[in-house]
Order: sequence, then structure tokens, then C-alpha cells
Amino acid sequence: MMKQMLRLIMLVSLVVPAAVHAQAVTSAPPGNRAALEQQFRERTARLTKQRLGLTDTQLDQLEKTNARFAPQLRQLVMQEREIRRQLRQEMTAGNSANQQHVSDLLDGALRVQKQRISIVESEQKELAAFLTPVQRARYMALQAQFRKRAEELSGQGGRPNQGRNGQRRPLFGRPP
Repeated sequence: MMKQMLRLIMLVSLVVPAAVHAQAVTSAPPGNRAALEQQFRERTARLTKQRLGLTDTQLDQLEKTNARFAPQLRQLVMQEREIRRQLRQEMTAGNSANQQHVSDLLDGALRVQKQRISIVESEQKELAAFLTPVQRARYMALQAQFRKRAEELSGQGGRPNQGRNGQRRPLFGRPP
């Protein structure tokens, strides 16, 4: 259950979804994932609205924008994760690593980063149509806070090369 909630938080942290204005769920019975997710979305929407000073209309527009861009960003995260996994696997082979495959993976990582930039640029253009520059800046900061918190909850402490037990792990190769 905790792992599922962490996954949800990670997905939400990509693009903080400004959820629809639903009636508040006051308490969710333990194990009721749907109710917990709904509570999380509602709290996220309230926090986003409050921190950015959004109107109801802006919040609705933000939700629609997120609904368009979040799937693309999630797909990139999955691609990036797979590239890193394959790259780690190749690097554990040491000198016998497949040079061409490593080169292709590095090219793929750069391609994913370029796609992410393109998507974020498109998202920012759309956000600029209904958010002020200050609101957009606050939104970016809020997204970063959510990502950092999700990393901390996942046991990484905000450091991508730190293992779950708190010890640093190597970026490539075998642990020390």
C-alpha cells in the first residue's frame, strides 16, 4: 500500500495535477486507495490554488493543461528509467560492455532530455495564456517541492545516487 502511494506521489510530482473541485473526503478508511488518492488530489489542488493565488477558472484550466501534458511526461520518465537500467547493466560488464549499445543509450538519454524540454516549453506557453509570470514561477517552485518530497519519501533523500539505507551508491558499476 505504501509503495502504491509513493508511486502516486511520484506521478503527481511530475506535474502537480490541479484536481477537479470535488467534495472533500473527510476521512478514508484504511486500505481504501481510491479515497486516499481523491484526498491527495484535493489537497494538492487546494495547496496549488492557495500558493499560486488561483481563481477557480485558472485552477480548472491548470487541470486541463496538466491532463494534456502529464501523460507525455510520464512516458518520458518510463523511457528514461529504462535507459538508465540498461546503461547500468552495460556498465556492470566493465571493459566488455557493448560500446555501440552504450553509445545508443547515451544518445537516447539526450533525446529524452530534449523531448522533456520541448514538452515543458509547450506546457509553459499554454500556462502563459492563463497564469501570470509570477504564478508560473510559483508553480514551477511548487512542482520542484513536490518532486523533492517524493524523492525523500522514496528513500533517496533527494540524492539520486543514494541508496535506501542512506549510503551513497556508485552511479555505475558495482557497489563498493
